[in-house]
Amino acid sequence: MTDRLARRGFLTVVPAAAAAVVLVPRVAAASAGTADMELVVLAAQCDPVKTGTGLTPGAGPSVLLVEQALVDEGLLAAQYVDGHFGTVTRTAYGRWQESLGYEGAAANGFPGRASLTALAQGRFTLTRTLTPGSRTTFQGFPFNTRTVAMLREAQRLAGVSLVVEQGSYSPGNDPTSAGTHDGGGAVDLDAEALTAAQRTAVVTALRRVGFAAWLRRPDQGDWPLHIHGIAVNDTDLSTPAQKQVGQYYLGRNGLANNGQDDGPQVTKVTWEQYLRAA
Repeated sequence: MTDRLARRGFLTVVPAAAAAVVLVPRVAAASAGTADMELVVLAAQCDPVKTGTGLTPGAGPSVLLVEQALVDEGLLAAQYVDGHFGTVTRTAYGRWQESLGYEGAAANGFPGRASLTALAQGRFTLTRTLTPGSRTTFQGFPFNTRTVAMLREAQRLAGVSLVVEQGSYSPGNDPTSAGTHDGGGAVDLDAEALTAAQRTAVVTALRRVGFAAWLRRPDQGDWPLHIHGIAVNDTDLSTPAQKQVGQYYLGRNGLANNGQDDGPQVTKVTWEQYLRAA
């Protein structure tokens, strides 16, 4: 019990003069470093698919703090503290989520605000915390408020009315989506009624506000012409959707063939980065 409490950050064990132990409150280690949640979450989406290509820019110091905390919890071997939120770190983080009582998709190793805040307690300061917001609907489809705000802004930038074909939080609703719509942050938009120029404008606008977005053509799979988007850094993303974000950042098309990204090129940002720059 003593060891467990010490690892949890509530207590520090120090030797006493009488060959016993004294339990004293552990001092909050804000000076140990500051972890940027936006960068940690981005790394968790991008790094697992970046074998041999280095770290998510700027995320290394924040990820190191998370990994060291997982070591403190006895969930990660010290040799994996490398600033890379890869498969081993994700597995360890999933065990941390399970220790907090999360199950299933909620314990898939993708950091959320509650679990990351708990891990940071007494170890490091957590900044730029993320939340997908509450559940809502847009054009009758399920979304979270963060995704809806992104869609409304993309619609304004594109100057084109968006028509939703599929929303988020729809597990098993469409087998052709490979699970990308099972969680939050996912959207499919009708493209049939748009001109080629309008399709490009919509995909560009989606990317500018923080979506990994592509025009999906019938020759690419068993689906009609549509625009597919995944909200980068939505902490409710399904695991397949997270992987698509990683592929987007690597310049790929987000499909099983791992082809080159053939969409409009923009500076890749998250929604929060877009808002700060506005």
